[in-house]
Amino acid sequence: MTRNVLFLCTGNSARSVLAEASLRAWGGHRFAAFSAGSQPTGTVNPLAIAQLQSEGFASDGLRSKSWDEFTVADAPRLHLVVTVCDAAAAETCPVVFGDFVRTHWGQPDPAAVAGDDAAKRAAFARAHRIIKARLRALLALPPTVWDDRQSLQSALDAIGVMAADDGDTR
Repeated sequence: MTRNVLFLCTGNSARSVLAEASLRAWGGHRFAAFSAGSQPTGTVNPLAIAQLQSEGFASDGLRSKSWDEFTVADAPRLHLVVTVCDAAAAETCPVVFGDFVRTHWGQPDPAAVAGDDAAKRAAFARAHRIIKARLRALLALPPTVWDDRQSLQSALDAIGVMAADDGDTR
């Protein structure tokens, strides 16, 4: 069974797009990845695209879009919605409803980092390391955990507090 995963944030220009592209690359037939925003910027941050391309992830077809696309009758049936906003930074995360598992994998917005280009690129690289660590944990979950909603919720919530493995070079 292919599970549809929606990564959701406010602008859908950085973190959610990094997560979508990475899970698309790694998810195989097990996962279909999507991303959206409650207030999409309309464009994907060029530093997100550069980060993906520097690591060999496909960026074709990525776009900043509204979560409204996932509320229409012919939208993919979602199994998991992951918010990636950082509530600790007073950023408002979208609220979603539906018959799917919801979890929060917050982290600071790399697009909000001030400084020179090197500092901004470093913020995107760190955000992507965190996302990749969390996605590796998602992919490592045994298929049977999806049959027990409470166990799945606990596992997903634990993934959401994982930090990046600073030694990761993939």
